[in-house]
Amino acid sequence: MSMFGRGPSQPSGAVNPERMEMAIQELDMVTDIFNRLVSTCHAKCISTRYTEGDLNKGESVCIDRCVAKFFEANKKVGERLQSVGANASAATGAFGL
Repeated sequence: MSMFGRGPSQPSGAVNPERMEMAIQELDMVTDIFNRLVSTCHAKCISTRYTEGDLNKGESVCIDRCVAKFFEANKKVGERLQSVGANASAATGAFGL
């Protein structure tokens, strides 16, 4: 038992493979979202002709709005998926399946 009474203690420095796999999956998801965000907003807001080293004001505003819309849409989709999942589990529980 661990020092805090929460199951068996692991040797110092031991890595829990299950937690490591979860961390890898989460990192993959975050990387995927970042890559989709960059490619979407870059294609929408930045000209393929690079005339300046820095973003101009129009590009900066477009990027800012694009990122905000991307995250808002991502949030709404996540909330909708959670509610659909909750409704499905409640319906399954009600029918005893």
